[in-house]
Amino acid sequence: MGPGRGTEGHDGAAHPPARRRRRGTGPGVPLDATDLPAARILLVGTPNSGKSTLFNRLTGARQTTRNAPGTTVELARGTWRPGPGRSAEERGSQETAVALAASSTLAIVDLPGAYSLTPVSPDEAVTAAEIARSTAGTGGAAGTAGTRRTDDAVCLLVANAAELHSALFLLGQVGALTDRVVVALTMTDVATVDGLVVDPDRLADRLGVPVVEVDPRTGHGTDDLAEAVRTVAANPRAVVGLPAPADDRPAGDLDRIDALLGWADDVVEAIDAHHSPTRSRADRIDRWLLNPWVGLPVFVLTLWALFQLATWAAAPIMGAAEALVTGPVAGVVSWALAGLGLGGGWFEGLVVDGVVAGVGVVVAFAPLMAMMFLAIGLLEDSGYVARVAVLADRLMRSVGLDGRVIMPLIVGFGCNLPALAATKTLPHARQRLLTGLLVPYASCPARLTVYVLLAGTFFPRHTGLVVLAMYVLSVLLVLGGAFALRGTLFRDLDREPLALVLPAYHVPRLGPLLATTGRRVLAFLRGAGTIIVAVLVAVWLLLAIPVTAGHTFGEVPVHDSAYGRLTDQVAPVFAPAGYGDWRTTSALVTGFVAKEVAVGALAQAYAVDEPTGSSPGELGEQLRTTLDETSGGHASAAALAFMVFVLAYTPCLATVAEQKRLFGWRWTLGAVAAQLTVAWVLSVATFQLLRLVW
Repeated sequence: MGPGRGTEGHDGAAHPPARRRRRGTGPGVPLDATDLPAARILLVGTPNSGKSTLFNRLTGARQTTRNAPGTTVELARGTWRPGPGRSAEERGSQETAVALAASSTLAIVDLPGAYSLTPVSPDEAVTAAEIARSTAGTGGAAGTAGTRRTDDAVCLLVANAAELHSALFLLGQVGALTDRVVVALTMTDVATVDGLVVDPDRLADRLGVPVVEVDPRTGHGTDDLAEAVRTVAANPRAVVGLPAPADDRPAGDLDRIDALLGWADDVVEAIDAHHSPTRSRADRIDRWLLNPWVGLPVFVLTLWALFQLATWAAAPIMGAAEALVTGPVAGVVSWALAGLGLGGGWFEGLVVDGVVAGVGVVVAFAPLMAMMFLAIGLLEDSGYVARVAVLADRLMRSVGLDGRVIMPLIVGFGCNLPALAATKTLPHARQRLLTGLLVPYASCPARLTVYVLLAGTFFPRHTGLVVLAMYVLSVLLVLGGAFALRGTLFRDLDREPLALVLPAYHVPRLGPLLATTGRRVLAFLRGAGTIIVAVLVAVWLLLAIPVTAGHTFGEVPVHDSAYGRLTDQVAPVFAPAGYGDWRTTSALVTGFVAKEVAVGALAQAYAVDEPTGSSPGELGEQLRTTLDETSGGHASAAALAFMVFVLAYTPCLATVAEQKRLFGWRWTLGAVAAQLTVAWVLSVATFQLLRLVW
C-alpha cells in the first residue's frame, strides 16, 4: 500500500497524484503599498503533509506551544523572519511594497492537522473554529465578499503533492471562508519517485491563488512563499470555481461535501495530473511491512531497539549527567557557600542536597528524553509509525482504541516519560489524553529494582516467574484501564474504523529532527524540571525538621524527622495490604519521586547498605522480619501486594510533571488520584486473597 492510499486496516481509497515542477504564482494583481497589512499566518494542512516540518523550518527556535482555550489541543505559535527575497527591479515596480516589507516578522499559528473543516475530532474542531474566527468578514471564494479587516489571517495551506485530492478538498473548504489563501506544495520529491506529476503553474492558474513549491526539510522555496503571503495579504484573491452552497442547506452538509469532492476531481483532471502504472517504492515496502508474518517481527525488533536505547544506552549517560551535578557542581556550590560564610550548616544542606540534587534528577532525565525524542522522531518522519498502527489496530480495537496508540504504550515499558512524549504522534487530542492516562500503568525498568528485591527475598526459587507476572499484570492494567475509560469518561470517542493516509517513506533530515528534539527537551526541563526541583526541596525540608528532642534542624534520623512522622501517619492506610509500617511507607512515598530510589529509601530507613547484585542481603532479611510482623505471618502475600502497589501507583514525579505540561492540572491530579486508588484496591485484594493460601 503506497502513499496516496487511505487505509482502514488494509483497505482504502487512492487519491489523485501530483508531482513537482516549479513554482506557480497565479494571476498577477497590482499591489498598493498603502494596503499592505502586517500578515498573520494560519498554517493549515492534512496530517503527514509536512506542515509541522515547514513550521519548524520557518520559525526555528522562535516558537511556543499552548493549549487552545478549554481543550487539550495544542497550538504551536511562532515568528517567521523571511529574507529580503528578490529585488524590486527583478519583480517590477508594482511590487515595491512587498520588497520593502519582505524582511519583517510574520506571526504563524500551526493548526492541528485536519482532513476536513467538518470536524469529527477535537483537533479538527479547533482548526475549523480558529480559521472561522481569524477570517471572519473576509468573504470567500464562494461568491460574496464581506468587509475585509486589516488583521485577517492568511491561510497557508500545505498540500502534499502525493495527496493532491485530499489537499484540494480541504482547500475548497478553506477557500469558502476566506479570500486570503496561499498553497505550499510539499512532498514533490516523493511524488516524483511514485510517478505523480503536477505543474504548479497550471495548478495556480486553475485555482486563482498562489501555489509555491517548497521543501520543508531544506527550506527550498521559502523565500517565494514569503513573497506570496505578502502578496495575498495586500491583495486577496478568491479560489475560483468553488461550488456555492445551496441557500436552504448548511455549507457542511453532504451535498456540499459531494460538490467539493467533484470540484477537486475537476481540478486534478484540468491540470492533467497522472499516476505511473508501475508499483511505487512504498507499495513494494508495504507488501512486506504490512504482512503480519514479517511486520510483527520487525516491530518487535524496533521495540527491542527502543528498550535498549532507554536502558542500556541511556542509563550510563544519565548516571554520568547526575553524577556531574551532584559531584563537581555540588562541590563548587559548597565551596562558594563556604566562601560566603554559609557553609557547613543547614543552608548548605538545603542548597546542595535539596536544590542541586533536584537539578541533578532533572538533568539525568535529559539524555534519555533527547534519545527517545530523536528515535521516535526518526520513526515518525520515516513513515513507519503509521504502518505500526495498521498492524496493531485489530488488537487495540478490542478494547475500544485504534492501532495508533500502540507505540506510546509500548514505549512506556521502556520509560513512561518519553511514552507521554510519544503521544504527540496521535492525531486527535482526546486520543492523546486517553493514551496519556494509560501510559503510567506500563511497568518501566525503574520499578524492576523493587520487583527484584522483593522477589529475590520472598521467592528466591521463582524470581523470574514473579517478575514476569508483574509485567503480565501491567499489560492487563493497560487493557483494563482502556476498556474502563472508553466506557466512562471517553464515551464520546466513536468506534470508528482506522482510516488514515499512509505517508510516503522518507529519509528523515537530521537537522530539523535535532532542532525539534532540542526544543522538546528544553520544554521538559522548563515545565517538568520546575515541579521536580520544588518537590525534592520540600522532601528535604521534611527530612531536616526534627520532631523529637535532642536533634537540630538538618541533623536528624529519618524516623525522628517530620518526614518520618508523616510516613507513620500514612502507614495504617496500608495495614489491610499487610505492610503497614513506616519504613515500607517511606519507600512508597520516596518512590513517588522516583521508583529507582525506593530501594535506597528502604536501606536508609533500616540503616543498612543497599543490596548489590542479585542478593537481597541484610536489607532483605530486615524486610522479611518487618512484613512477618505487619502481615500476621503472611509475609509472602504482603510482598506480592507491595509489588502490585508499586506497579499500579504513580510511576514518578517526572511523569506527573510531564502529564501536567501536556494535559493540565485537572486531568493530572485526577489521574494521580485514580492511580493511587486502583493501586490500593488491587494491593489490598491481593493480600487478602493470598493470605488465605499462604
